[in-house]
Amino acid sequence: MSKILVTGATGNVGKHVVSELAGAGLDVRALVRDPSRARLPERVEAVRGDLTVPETLEPALADVESVFLVWPGYSAETAAPVVEAIAKHARRVVYLSADVTDLADGEEPTLFHQEVERLIRRSGITWTFLRPVGFAANTLGWAEQIRQGVVRWPFGQASRALIHERDIAAVAVHVLTSAGHNGAKYVLSGPGRLTQEEQARVIGETVGREVRWEDLPRDVAREHLLAAWGDATFVDGALTGWESFVTSPEKVTDTVERLLGRPPLTFRQWAEDHAADFR
Repeated sequence: MSKILVTGATGNVGKHVVSELAGAGLDVRALVRDPSRARLPERVEAVRGDLTVPETLEPALADVESVFLVWPGYSAETAAPVVEAIAKHARRVVYLSADVTDLADGEEPTLFHQEVERLIRRSGITWTFLRPVGFAANTLGWAEQIRQGVVRWPFGQASRALIHERDIAAVAVHVLTSAGHNGAKYVLSGPGRLTQEEQARVIGETVGREVRWEDLPRDVAREHLLAAWGDATFVDGALTGWESFVTSPEKVTDTVERLLGRPPLTFRQWAEDHAADFR
């Protein structure tokens, strides 16, 4: 099998993709902004590059057959030349998207993932889209509040089927190393739902600390998220999505078990894996 390029190679999902591919003895190249600081498994080639600077990608794409693509940030501004470069060199791309709907021709995207997907579909390259629901790792943003014993966040009764990043990575590796996934759009979830308030409680139980929940008003949460994320469209979309899960719980799928032959990891297992981050 030819070389596999992993973008986002030091991120929550990408680092596990790199590790699993390298552990299987495959030829892996990691796209990183600073190779001297990247902690990667032995035999993994680190190449400097930045998806927001498309002209840096040519060396990373040499002799690459497959690309695991993780898009940085909240804008698809440089996505067109990046997808064009990937399609020029590689045979297929596995894109880490989100649980979004397909865009019709001429339809405006409501989330950058939709625009990236559309560019990939139009590029002529063989593709697979991974569409996870909420990431369990996003609750790491509560870490300081967990330490203080109270989480202040909007929509405590939003019911979600959060997925462990290791499950996303395992599906990515399976797709990258096996046939039959061309044109697939895999919606990935955890094995069941918990409300956000229940998630905070599970984390507290894992680290041995009682954790209370206080609902944050939407307008106050919006101010905090705008300061942290900077993109009003993304912030408003996230808040609307979380609010919808109060009355229409997030979907649970069997995709992880169907592809990997085992149940997905639970949120409690995720919390145990990350307990040190909350202590």
